[in-house]
Amino acid sequence: MSVTDTTCDLTYSKMRGLVTFLTAFIKERKMGLNDFIQKLVANPHICQHSDVQVFIKTDENQNEDEESCIPRSLCLGSTRGSLAEETQVKPSDFDYLKIIGKGSFGKVLLAKHKETSKYYAVKVLQKKIILKKKRYQKHIMAERSVLLKNLKHPFLVGLHYSFQTAEKLYFVLDYVNGGELFYHLQRERVFLEPRARFYAAEIASALGYLHSLHIVYRDLKPENILLDSRGHIVLTDFGLCKEGVDPNGTTSTFCGTPEYLAPEVLQKQAYDRTVDWWCLGSVLYEMLYGLPPFYSRNTAEMYNNILHKPLVLKPNVSNAGRSLLEGLLQKDRKLRLGAKDDFQELKFHAFFSPIHWDDLMAKKITPPFVPAVMGPTDLRHFDPEFTQQPVPSSLGNSDNMLASNSVREAAEAFPGFSYMPPADDTFL
Repeated sequence: MSVTDTTCDLTYSKMRGLVTFLTAFIKERKMGLNDFIQKLVANPHICQHSDVQVFIKTDENQNEDEESCIPRSLCLGSTRGSLAEETQVKPSDFDYLKIIGKGSFGKVLLAKHKETSKYYAVKVLQKKIILKKKRYQKHIMAERSVLLKNLKHPFLVGLHYSFQTAEKLYFVLDYVNGGELFYHLQRERVFLEPRARFYAAEIASALGYLHSLHIVYRDLKPENILLDSRGHIVLTDFGLCKEGVDPNGTTSTFCGTPEYLAPEVLQKQAYDRTVDWWCLGSVLYEMLYGLPPFYSRNTAEMYNNILHKPLVLKPNVSNAGRSLLEGLLQKDRKLRLGAKDDFQELKFHAFFSPIHWDDLMAKKITPPFVPAVMGPTDLRHFDPEFTQQPVPSSLGNSDNMLASNSVREAAEAFPGFSYMPPADDTFL
């Protein structure tokens, strides 16, 4: 039964068709396919029927804990807007000002919402490039899923919207313009211990939160750690996260960044959430000493160092700092700090004794360094290699919101990607 063929006069035969339609709807809804729901709510004849309204209300109540819950008001014609394509959040709602990052699948842009004048980082990904390597399709959906779970944590980037056209995926994220930790570390070479402790504490709290959701981050590195305008940590890029890893669970996918890979990952053994504590140890070591702990320009030699070379700790770090690094960079994951009680073990380590954790979470601790930024359009902490590139005019084009035959595969490859916050959340 086609949505567009439905008329307002629902005869008995058409009611049978409606039952068939709703059966399919339930199946698709449970799979989180918001794109399918768009077809339903775009048709007023179905939405206005009392039985359909009761059904949607019931469905909402039964699924209020789902990641992609759709507010009932969207189907019932609220002024907030519906999921119909002409009123849904779309590329043309934003002015794209500057490119602030670039990756294998697309770009990150500073964008200004036209109606509210608020600034966001909009991550735009090319579907056809992603689809050439199927495993990256899973990474994109994993990133979306993790982003939806992280809205409440102070040190994790927040997702405001996600939507798609036939050819592109759009993440509308918190805009953070204090620069990558990597950028500041390159400029200053090393950080003093109190500054490194502050960053490590905020990172550890973010990782501990992810672990509490049974998520392993797997790709901690200075490039994925941002500073906001006040100097606090913001962890970003969740494409390599692994969901569903319980406290005693393991996974085995080989992924990460060479300098920060844990020994068990290199050996292609099963690994658990302690892989994140190894990565934190590597980042902390780099903050204190200027290079990752087992770094070599020769990748094969570096891998050998990670697997076999003893950890070398120079004397310019406190005993507590050295003890923490030894615990985090323990090659045997079962003996690694955090193996028994995860984040709690780190919280009570002597290195973090100056940290009041409740104040840290409330952002009441004054950051040791505040990036010099004059406002949201101050891009001094972004690489000019990106910011000086022209912004493609096609980014604000919504003409392809509905798929043409030539791009049907790409258009249908990311069901359930689109996300809008509940109507009582004021994101934009």
